[in-house]
Amino acid sequence: MALNEEALQELKTELLDELVKEEPSKAQLAERLAEIRSADIGEVLEELIEEDEELRAALTVLDILSTERAANVLGYLPGESQLEVVGELSDTQVLKLLEEMGSDERADLFNLLDEDRREALLRRMAHQEREDLKRLASYEEGTAGAIMTSDYVAIASGMTVSQAMMRVRQTAPDAETVYQLYILNKEGELVGTMSLRQLMVARPGAIVDDIMIKDVISTHVDEEQEEVARIVARYDLLALPVLDQDGRMVGIVTHDDAMDVAESEATEDIHKGMSIGQLEDGVSRVPLASLYRKRVTWLVLLVFANLFSGAGIAYFEDTIAAQVALVFFLPLLIDSGGNAGAQAATLMVRGMATGDVGVKDWSKMLGRELLVAGALGLTMALAVAPIGVMRGGEDVA
Repeated sequence: MALNEEALQELKTELLDELVKEEPSKAQLAERLAEIRSADIGEVLEELIEEDEELRAALTVLDILSTERAANVLGYLPGESQLEVVGELSDTQVLKLLEEMGSDERADLFNLLDEDRREALLRRMAHQEREDLKRLASYEEGTAGAIMTSDYVAIASGMTVSQAMMRVRQTAPDAETVYQLYILNKEGELVGTMSLRQLMVARPGAIVDDIMIKDVISTHVDEEQEEVARIVARYDLLALPVLDQDGRMVGIVTHDDAMDVAESEATEDIHKGMSIGQLEDGVSRVPLASLYRKRVTWLVLLVFANLFSGAGIAYFEDTIAAQVALVFFLPLLIDSGGNAGAQAATLMVRGMATGDVGVKDWSKMLGRELLVAGALGLTMALAVAPIGVMRGGEDVA
């Protein structure tokens, strides 16, 4: 069962109460942690790590967990928290955690480390694991290659169903997902795909090439991650295969990673709609100086943009002087203009993010917005007119 905020705080208090004892019962803690999902443990540890004095408590919790479970929990922590944890661990400990992490999470953490630490860890890795990590870590941030995992189940073209089942059993323990299987030819090119259910119900002697789906939806390593998430959502895929420039399959982007991308991109779009630069971390963790820089530029630019609004009001100075009652409506005018602008900006930014509109549509969208803005202005004027009558008579209305 997933824990709510109150339950998470109770767990955090419970862990701290036990850890501050002179001789904490690690067996009791291990038994308690075994009942809790890794994601929930990660959320509690994130709070502990943010409080510097509790970092040791977080490290103790990770030490109690098995290496596999600790690596899983570490994968749920944000980058800054991961760095604080591995900064307190030896290369041997970090290497063990990296070996148990998913290939995509391993590459993300590896890219956060400084150059000396990376070189030290690479020297101690097995050749195949080292080459796989270097390849995944080399892809540009924000692309399919940067979020994909190389832990998938591949079946050789020409295999029988029984041979393919044996292959699934061999590779399943290390795979990110086994529900979707990929058929590759001798050159490593993707020729088809099938679900695990299709494989299980097929005749043992059937050839996988005869039952696989040949029309495979795929993407390339340099595709933008936002487009990858859109493809996964559009076709309801469990995973999306990723191909290199030569058409060879190099990894998959799973549905959960696509959801993370969608959340990140949606957050970025909301920030853009409210004229806030992209934040490197959550609003509760980003440094104050960075938060100031991300907001001040747009605010200053908008100050000068608002001079046009001021010019519009200045044009009616004589009218306002003659009808002092109009001053009552100035805050309403300014606030309504801001609200309408925020609505328009949000709609356009979100429309561009989802691909509903593009730069080529600017003239069409401008025309539509002018018509809608005119209708909205007229409706709001009619709605406020009775108040104008009450404040200053028909002339003000």
